[in-house]
Amino acid sequence: MSNMAMLNLLKRMSVAVTVHGFRSTFRDWAAERTPFPHDVCEMALAHTIPNSAEAAYRRGDLFEKRRKLMDAWAAFASAPRTDGAVIPLKAAA
Repeated sequence: MSNMAMLNLLKRMSVAVTVHGFRSTFRDWAAERTPFPHDVCEMALAHTIPNSAEAAYRRGDLFEKRRKLMDAWAAFASAPRTDGAVIPLKAAA
């Protein structure tokens, strides 16, 4: 998926949300509702490691752990809601 796919989708939907809002919502959900480690969540968002020494020694991609995280996100995001709640999206500024 291109980096413009989500932006174009949101434009066509005429909703007041941002692509970053989707990423932020995912990160909040991962931190508050799952047991996945911080590193796995950050790597799923392609965040860089600010500590250069740690970054130099990090060789793996945590692919299997990220796959399990994304499976859990897909299940959460696609589950029918029976409590009347919706997945919160952070509004555009």
